[in-house]
Amino acid sequence: MRARKKKNTIPRLERCSEYLTEQIVSETGRDFYIEIGCGKGKFITSLAESRPDDFFYAVEKVPDVLVMAAEKAKAKELTNLKFLLADADDLPELCPAGSIRGIYLNFSDPWPKKKGARKRLTYHTYLEKYRKILAPDGVIFMKTDNQGLFDFSLAEFRRYGYELFDVVRDLHASDVENCFTTEYEDRFTALGQPIFHLKARPVPGYEPPEDERPVAGTEDSERNIELDSVPER
Repeated sequence: MRARKKKNTIPRLERCSEYLTEQIVSETGRDFYIEIGCGKGKFITSLAESRPDDFFYAVEKVPDVLVMAAEKAKAKELTNLKFLLADADDLPELCPAGSIRGIYLNFSDPWPKKKGARKRLTYHTYLEKYRKILAPDGVIFMKTDNQGLFDFSLAEFRRYGYELFDVVRDLHASDVENCFTTEYEDRFTALGQPIFHLKARPVPGYEPPEDERPVAGTEDSERNIELDSVPER
């Protein structure tokens, strides 16, 4: 579901300018976390509010969505949260290497058609980008309502050198901690849709086998499958 275009987005963003940044800056003595695709900001503002000693960045490429999240942060007067109007492709250029303790992927667009596989945020090219910015003990947290995307992601993480844990296919019926929900999560849970969840940690020193290293411009029919378990949003 695409967000409706908002009126006066630019002046609204200007009123939240103190929450906008063009670069992720880390410093010693604090842990840094990123949410990619923050939506309207329910999850990331709640998380930042609950953990004032940590610092959070939210990356969102749709201005009409980002402005709503920034307004939530301003209303809460948060001092440990910034927003970047950017694409996940640019993270290695926006973020110091090895500086991020956690990356949150909450209800990312599943891109269910085969031709959109490369845009999935758990496609192997993104996993390599995350590896560059994650700290040695960094973790990726993923939640989705889409079983096809979840199964695709499990295979992709395993194939490209990530250790998986807290893997559950019905988060709200499990004992895995889930402190804060997103707007999507609330909606799907109310409809009885199970929420899929995993955590992934890069295996230190991992190098993909020579015959499995991604080659630019090539297709992999095994991974670039269509995700037909849940309709495209």
